[in-house]
Amino acid sequence: MTEYGVKCTKGLRCRLSQCKITDEGCVALTSALRSNPSHLRHLHLSDNNVGDSGVKLISTVLENPHCKLETLTLSWCKIKDEGCVALTSALRSNPSHLRHLDLSHNNVGDSGVKLISTVLENPHCKLETLKLSQCNMTDEGCVALTSALRSNPSHLRHLDLSDNNVGDSGVKLISTVLENPHCKLKTLKLNWCNFPITDEGCVALTSALRSNPSHLRHLDLSDNNVGDSGVKLISTVLENPHCKLETLKLMRCKITDEGCVALTSALRSNPSHLRHLNLSDNNVGDSGVKLISTVLENPHCELETLELNWCNITDEGCVALTSALRSNPSHLRELSLYGYHVGDSGEKQICKLRDDPHYKLETVSILGWLKNDFI
Repeated sequence: MTEYGVKCTKGLRCRLSQCKITDEGCVALTSALRSNPSHLRHLHLSDNNVGDSGVKLISTVLENPHCKLETLTLSWCKIKDEGCVALTSALRSNPSHLRHLDLSHNNVGDSGVKLISTVLENPHCKLETLKLSQCNMTDEGCVALTSALRSNPSHLRHLDLSDNNVGDSGVKLISTVLENPHCKLKTLKLNWCNFPITDEGCVALTSALRSNPSHLRHLDLSDNNVGDSGVKLISTVLENPHCKLETLKLMRCKITDEGCVALTSALRSNPSHLRHLNLSDNNVGDSGVKLISTVLENPHCELETLELNWCNITDEGCVALTSALRSNPSHLRELSLYGYHVGDSGEKQICKLRDDPHYKLETVSILGWLKNDFI
């Protein structure tokens, strides 16, 4: 079946994203699941007109003690806090099976987040992934969410709060969860906060990660006012030998080569864990790339993906990159340099490495000056 069509596999997975489903379809679906609740593990209903009435129907399945659903995806489904009332009521009565819940791009708001928090604080709740991107959440919702996670910190692994009105005050609240030694959070997404995170929020975040550095694997702070001062703070986490961060995304964070000095110094002292680095759309320039290249040439560096799109890099920066990759060719798999400043000579140097079987470089993405061809 197609990506957005119906997909059922041995009764375990049902994908109905973008299928123009309304609550009428939910009546039939939930009727079937109530008669046979024990097999379905993953249900995807994203981008449908499910609404609160549809969620109420789905909730009658979730509250069934024989229901073993592990993944429920309801992003872009026009859900409000009324739907959250039914959903959370069901999960409180049967909290032990659902592992992944996606309510992104719904008008859940703080009231909805408060309801969801009552599920998270239940010691029998085993939720590992919670996605609340673009849900009109503010610091008020963060208060309830972080209070719940402080009382039951050991299960949630992945938290997405991107594109909400969180800001520095919200980050300070979340940091109180991260510093808890029982917290096992591996992924934290705080990109595109409508009240952008500044170095003030980074102070709280990095303080928490320095006291409990060993669990977080993926951090996304893109589209915030992190700046060089914020990067310097994050670098103090990266240089900690107990830090296991694998993915760091800092797109559009107003970083210059000054921030790169701190970042690369940290990665030179602790180069073996970071696998994916995205610094796209920052004023890094050739000087910043030269600094990053000193990390790449370290034989202990295991970086697999490096994204430097729209970073004002020219052929001069490409020379430093190719020299570093020649001295340490075995790890980098993907290199992205979209932008209008890389010329033919820089492009050719990088692409030679991609085509050489001695190197592990598999994907090179470059858009040269006034060119329309994507490599």
